[in-house]
Amino acid sequence: MPTTRSEQLFAHAQRFIPGGVNSPVRAFRGVGGTPRFMARGEGSRMWDADGNGYLDYIGSWGPLILGHKPACVVDALREVLETGTSFGAPTEREGVLAELISQAVPSVEKLRLVNSGTEATMSALRLARGFTGRDLIVKFEGCYHGHVDSLLVKAGSGVATLGIAGTKGVPESFARTTIALPFNSVSGLEEAFARRGEQIAAVIVEPVVGNMGCVPPAAGFLETMRSLCTRHGALLIFDEVMTGFRLALGGAQELYGIRPDLTTMGKIIGGGLPLAAYGGRAEVMDHVAPAGPVYQAGTLSGNPMAVAAGTAVLRHLISRPEVYAQIEARAARLTEWLPPGVTINRVGSMFTWFFTEDAVIDWESAARCDTGRFAKFFHFLLDRGVYLPPSQFEAAFLSAAHSDEDIATTAGLIREFFAS
Repeated sequence: MPTTRSEQLFAHAQRFIPGGVNSPVRAFRGVGGTPRFMARGEGSRMWDADGNGYLDYIGSWGPLILGHKPACVVDALREVLETGTSFGAPTEREGVLAELISQAVPSVEKLRLVNSGTEATMSALRLARGFTGRDLIVKFEGCYHGHVDSLLVKAGSGVATLGIAGTKGVPESFARTTIALPFNSVSGLEEAFARRGEQIAAVIVEPVVGNMGCVPPAAGFLETMRSLCTRHGALLIFDEVMTGFRLALGGAQELYGIRPDLTTMGKIIGGGLPLAAYGGRAEVMDHVAPAGPVYQAGTLSGNPMAVAAGTAVLRHLISRPEVYAQIEARAARLTEWLPPGVTINRVGSMFTWFFTEDAVIDWESAARCDTGRFAKFFHFLLDRGVYLPPSQFEAAFLSAAHSDEDIATTAGLIREFFAS
């Protein structure tokens, strides 16, 4: 498979961009080799600058639930281009999208549109502190909530892939406001609240983790979290940037029947463009300026392009709820065979092949994976036209554009790797 053009582009990019990429995991440091520079995508496939085609199981890290270039998004973008790309003033489209989100996710009574998942989680934490008058935040080891200073404590994702100290560049005073607990540890939660419950402003969690690979919650974990937050007056924040509109129309909170106080969303709600949101109980959201004293703003927040794309995707999902059963069934077929020496975690259309024989339930168990063997697996598939996340610690995603033939091709190549 020729990679000359990607190598040239990577060399050029490294002259002007740190590491040659604008998000660390794209650099292939976790698997070695030269990252592929993509030129175009359509349906379940994308093609790099050398003309090599790939079945795409990243989907822009989750947003492309309908695949590349879905007609509804392309049509919406063409329409909005006729009117303008940004105004710095309110538009009708923003209210329409906000209403769609609120109808699909009942816990989100009001919301604020922002530009990235990081911005959403940062804003939600500020709001939680402003609403409760407390400073401490509880998070979980291996959960990544964007590059917010106080949340880079024991984060997963690219931080884990690159082996970077989680608090490098973050003042100790910021880190001291964060309590990091093992994911799925009910006893850890109970102990933290027993000791400092009256100081805890919020607990933030990926209800299904995607940033140490796909790790589901253990029975009772989310329920205990909800109960403790209610009892101690802390807010429960579900980071559904990845799981929102992915695991169900109402996200992981619909799937598990847990109602958080605040939710952060991104990825799918932007239809492949930069858009995110945070929202929740009206009495909490009414503390956000200009309605209340907690300040947050953004010049391009709710820009017409991203709002139009996100609205098109959500309307498609709302009108065709069978999409979820379809992609889950195909994801189940793709992951039904358990290779030797591998653990597979899957929730809906999110999944990870962990190169360990042990169950992966938290960051400690994920960290024991054989990352060298995963790298060989990744490159074997990449060289044969299957594009997986270039890190053991990232979830893969299926889209509605993946066909039964795509699944069969990929499953066959996986069996070929382990046979060899």
